[in-house]
Amino acid sequence: MASGYLTSIVIVLIVVFLFREGAGLFDSPAVEQGYVLAVNRANPVQSLTPEQIMQIFDADLTNWSEVGGPDDSILVFRLDDITSYATEQELGADLSRAPQCLSRIVADHPNMIAYLPEQYVAPDFAGKVLGEGRITPASFFAGRQWYPTAAPAPQYGLIPLLAGTLWVSLAAILIALPLGLSVAIYMAELADSRLRRMLKPVIELLAGIPSVVYGFFGLVAVVPLVRDVFDLPVGETALAGSLILAIMALPTIITVAEDTIRTTPRAMRESSLALGATHWQTIRRVVLPYSASGIAAAAVLGIGRAVGETMAVLMVTGNAAVVPHSLLEPVRTIPATIAAELGEAPAGGAHYEALFMLGCILFLLTLLLSIAVEMISARRPKTM
Repeated sequence: MASGYLTSIVIVLIVVFLFREGAGLFDSPAVEQGYVLAVNRANPVQSLTPEQIMQIFDADLTNWSEVGGPDDSILVFRLDDITSYATEQELGADLSRAPQCLSRIVADHPNMIAYLPEQYVAPDFAGKVLGEGRITPASFFAGRQWYPTAAPAPQYGLIPLLAGTLWVSLAAILIALPLGLSVAIYMAELADSRLRRMLKPVIELLAGIPSVVYGFFGLVAVVPLVRDVFDLPVGETALAGSLILAIMALPTIITVAEDTIRTTPRAMRESSLALGATHWQTIRRVVLPYSASGIAAAAVLGIGRAVGETMAVLMVTGNAAVVPHSLLEPVRTIPATIAAELGEAPAGGAHYEALFMLGCILFLLTLLLSIAVEMISARRPKTM
């Protein structure tokens, strides 16, 4: 009882810690910290969404009328462009007069949007600083773009990462669970003792192979196979990641399920056979229902391995943060994103908090999938 309570408390504390670290994301400014966006005072635009800012600086939006402004082309200005508008004498030594020059430049160009360091905005700035929007839960949970290093407005959209994780993980489970259960049934019920003694250590040994080894195997074997079979330009796809994850989850599923099946009392098997049931009918109507809880545990462990795997998936899925529409497209998963970006994200920044929020989503996703498996296993068919 004490162990159970302690485990529950630890899980709750983990969730609280993740949410506490990630919740600050929704109070972060949409524009990169320490910078502002400024326009001419005559421009009626008061604020822009993060998506509009990115589209403007990527030249996807080129006219102010597309964002509620006048019918005029958008002139983008970054600090690096200042030498095109002011001489070195005007800027002064060490850019000492840069704030005055930036104020004049924005005032002289009605169609300009300037991306400026906050320290260079003078108290008497002649332009207009746009309202500082905030990252909202809607923009995170419904966002379809993940560009955390985009300037001036990083994009933290969950949808492409969540979709990539679900594509890869669910496909891996759909491959590994039937195959693993079949092998477990064969080893527990059909294989002779000599063959079982040989296969079981080999399968258990596979569970101890480092994930990076599976990743290398995927790069040299699975990725070229997927590319050639489906005639794709690249083989780093969700399907390649699913196949690798299925291979990695198989040893756990087989070992746990086989041990559970073998615990079915011999008397139950003999009673079923004595009533005239065939061997297969006994397996299907007696052994498997009796072992349902253990098989569910095997499925939960397999799901945990598939959803949480990092290195192997990082190596074979292409790492494209886009919303996939099939298994034959490159994807990026939540664990791979956390592993690849956490070391580069400054502590306390919006990027850092977004990664912690991804950790919360990953934990909840694994929990929901596990609960779903437990609920399915609870609906046991009646035995003979």
